[in-house]
Amino acid sequence: MKQRILTGLIAAALFIPLVILGGNAFNIAMTLLGLVGLYELLKMRKLPLISIFSLTIIFLYLWLVPKQHIIQAFNLVEKSDIVLFGGLALLSLTVVTKNKYTFDDVGFALVSLLYVTAGFYFMQMTRAEGLAVTLFPFFIIWFTDSGAYFSGMALGKHKLWPEISPKKTIEGFIGGIIIACIIPCIFFFNGFINENLTKLLLITIVISIAGQFGDLIQSAFKRHYGIKDSGNILPGHGGILDRFDSLIFIMPIYFYIMF
Repeated sequence: MKQRILTGLIAAALFIPLVILGGNAFNIAMTLLGLVGLYELLKMRKLPLISIFSLTIIFLYLWLVPKQHIIQAFNLVEKSDIVLFGGLALLSLTVVTKNKYTFDDVGFALVSLLYVTAGFYFMQMTRAEGLAVTLFPFFIIWFTDSGAYFSGMALGKHKLWPEISPKKTIEGFIGGIIIACIIPCIFFFNGFINENLTKLLLITIVISIAGQFGDLIQSAFKRHYGIKDSGNILPGHGGILDRFDSLIFIMPIYFYIMF
């Protein structure tokens, strides 16, 4: 537990200043986090990383790096088209490698690219809208996680989804949502976000629920592939996906309902 707390404090001390700083520093950080997250997912399936990972890096780069920093020839490509071209390129590997990589492998790599990159991309998009609106979903997820943990420890009796995550409880799930509702009150009454409280509360409930599903999705991945953590880059926490699973799942949802 001490190691987990220490790692969390160090990670927060590095991450939050980057969020506050924004700009290129934040975009670079999101690109690097996306790269590590993608690596963790491909490694989870035990895919040969040299060719598939090298190819997906290109499309992750095109998606996450701002257009002004991309080679001019690629500026004509819209971000939404990257998934299409990425899929076509990955499908070509099945022929080039004479079925060394199967259709299932390509499907996994493409979904991995979409799942990881979209989350970090919408973090960048949200940060471009302002600091407060970026911190808002972060705090919702952090309070949801803490509320679910302590509510589950104190009151948890009914399992939420034992086939996927045996320790999570319905009481913890509900407790996480309730605790998260503290955040919109703080942001509203301090004038951090210029929205009405009802809208902020509704967004909070949606994001809190979706964030817990994002955590369950990551648990389902790990249970299916028989691993405890997605990586070991964060001692006591696991990998990047273990820490950002909820955030990368909710950021596209948050961006569309907030803006």
